[in-house]
Amino acid sequence: MPYIPPEKSLPELALKYVILGAILSVIMGAANAYLGLYAGMTISASIPAAIVSVAVFRMLGEKNILGNNMVQTIASAGEALAAGVIFTMPALIILELYTELPYWLTTIMAALGGSLGAIFTIILRRAYIVEEQLPFPEGRACAEVLIAGDKGGAHARPIAYGGIVGAIYKFLNGIGLWPGSIETAGAIGSTPIYIGMDLSPALLAVGFIVGLNIAILVLLGGALAWFVFIPYLASTTPWTGDPMSVAFTIWKKQVRFIGVGAMLMGGLWSLIRLRSAIARGIKSGLEAARKRKEGGAIIRTEHDLPMNYVLLLLVLFIIPLGILYYFVLNDVVLALLLSVLMLILGFIGTSIAGYLAGVVGSSNLPISGITIMNLLITALILKALGFPVTEGATATILLAGVLCMSAGIAGDIMQDLYTGYAVGATPWKQQIAEIIGVIVAAFVMAPVINLLIQAYGIAGTPTAKEHPLPAPQATLMASLTKGVFEGNVPWDMVGLGVILAIILIIIDEILRAKGSKFRTPVMPVAVGIYLPLSLGVTIFIGGIVRGLVERKVKTTEGTDAGLIAAAGLIAGEALVGIAFAGLIVSGFTYTLPFSSDILGLIVLVAIMAWLFKLGLKRITE
Repeated sequence: MPYIPPEKSLPELALKYVILGAILSVIMGAANAYLGLYAGMTISASIPAAIVSVAVFRMLGEKNILGNNMVQTIASAGEALAAGVIFTMPALIILELYTELPYWLTTIMAALGGSLGAIFTIILRRAYIVEEQLPFPEGRACAEVLIAGDKGGAHARPIAYGGIVGAIYKFLNGIGLWPGSIETAGAIGSTPIYIGMDLSPALLAVGFIVGLNIAILVLLGGALAWFVFIPYLASTTPWTGDPMSVAFTIWKKQVRFIGVGAMLMGGLWSLIRLRSAIARGIKSGLEAARKRKEGGAIIRTEHDLPMNYVLLLLVLFIIPLGILYYFVLNDVVLALLLSVLMLILGFIGTSIAGYLAGVVGSSNLPISGITIMNLLITALILKALGFPVTEGATATILLAGVLCMSAGIAGDIMQDLYTGYAVGATPWKQQIAEIIGVIVAAFVMAPVINLLIQAYGIAGTPTAKEHPLPAPQATLMASLTKGVFEGNVPWDMVGLGVILAIILIIIDEILRAKGSKFRTPVMPVAVGIYLPLSLGVTIFIGGIVRGLVERKVKTTEGTDAGLIAAAGLIAGEALVGIAFAGLIVSGFTYTLPFSSDILGLIVLVAIMAWLFKLGLKRITE
């Protein structure tokens, strides 16, 4: 039974909720654009947005849980859209097709591509939430925050403190008091060995949020890449020079494609397992449309957007994208082909994303894996049809961008719809709200990303500055696309990744059959393989802190103050990172004459202890 019963109605799409949600959508989208380009992953904004909304409206003397739910629905669209944009669109710069992201191309693709994801999920909502009863861990947590806030809460303090701590740490790093990472490399015989750790509260918080299981798998992927695959490949070919440079070169040109193969196989396996759920989603959507046509009553909490509206919106979103592709590519046949692929692959991708969000939450959603699967399919089709490298690569990235944005929004809105299901929201109003959040955030994506590129640049491109952004997913998308058309994709590495994924799938199925709490999903391991090891180490430490908390705290009552503070750490560091980008672009920089990595490590350890202490608390007020 939902918190607010179906027969009771509260304001949901009121202007004040839309305005606050839109503001938070822009802020969360900008923050996650930075985090994604830096760390290769983003974090769900639903819980922080819910807390902010509760705090703001309680200060104004208002209490409306459905209004607060609408705010977080709109706000979370910004961070989900950011993931889709930064995982794909910078690939156009990496391929040297553009020197910066074209504003209107990026904005239109983001607005319409993200909206497609919201539309596709309408026929999946009932199947995944009501019939399958997937757990949606983050959606459940967000609902608990909203319910506790409605009853009277103190949830805003931990996220505020976390934001301040993350911001101060990033500020001191930005002026040079300590470096961004501690790393070293050497050689044992003919084997280069690298080890490193990023000094980042945001990455620590990522590990705390995803938990020990996922953090272990991310580190496992990194350990396989840097301590097994790279040393082996180095031993088969004579090398000279700096061990660190050699290790990164092997990782970039060969080992990263093992992660690609693992993600491809993981995506295909997900599709196979989801076939029945997808079919049920389509069937339930058609049955609901028939019931409305016959004049049947539908209760408020089960009222989705009507199917005829869904079809109309699909046309309104896909046709403009097809026209946009024509103007960019100047090829009618190619534009039509991309539109058809957009419809087919888009629905498949959103189906996978929605289901996985229900299992692992949107923070752990392997959007890049879904995108890689679609990208390889698209590139191979276009190559088979004889399109040249430049035209084919551009078309592939443009389509992959839309599909990635669509999948990201699909995972986010399925989580939001579950939150709404738990608190008693009206689905069709949430679906409209998500589209509003997408369109608002779309207008700031290109300016924020271009600002970051001007300030830091992207590693491995002419834009790169002294400390460039890794942009791991976009770099991977560019390498894959170019590799398919030029015929130099290291398919042996991709094949090895497929084999590794099959082994993990078999182990995971055995563990699932035994009811084990520890599981081995493919995607976190694949992410660990193609991200720098230094990121995985810090994420793993954050996971250890979370594991220690879970060993001591046995109750599930109340809201985890540590999780809320972790979200604040991410927001604070990300927003200061964007502020520094603005200062750099404006020409103002300042660096202290001294730096201490030991001091940075000590402060980070203190933050770990603080996070552990907060994690032991449960907010019940």
